[in-house]
Amino acid sequence: MKRVSFTLEFLFRASPTILYKFLTTPSCLIRWFSDEVDIQDDTYTFTWDGADEIAVLVDDIEDERLRFKWEDADSDEEYLEFRMDKSPVTNETILEITDYCDEDEVDDQKQLWESQIKVLRQETGG
Repeated sequence: MKRVSFTLEFLFRASPTILYKFLTTPSCLIRWFSDEVDIQDDTYTFTWDGADEIAVLVDDIEDERLRFKWEDADSDEEYLEFRMDKSPVTNETILEITDYCDEDEVDDQKQLWESQIKVLRQETGG
């Protein structure tokens, strides 16, 4: 099955600084992203339903961008990226997520991200 990338954009009232905290600290990540998180240097171990997934933080620009490479990714080209930017018009924060999945799973993955982001929005106050 072919792996493909997809990108989603979400608007937040929360600042890039608040979103960055929710993307990088274990106490915040467990509130919306995974059941458990352990961080050792740049290696993040995320746990869902008792299964660990390991990602290395390969790019980190505070309040702007985070890029993770999954240890068990099918390709070196695959990553999970969060980009944060301020809309000059509305002053809202734009969170852009780029992820990879099998070609036939794109709709499911988008729905998963939308449900995760709904929780993140509640946690960050908008």
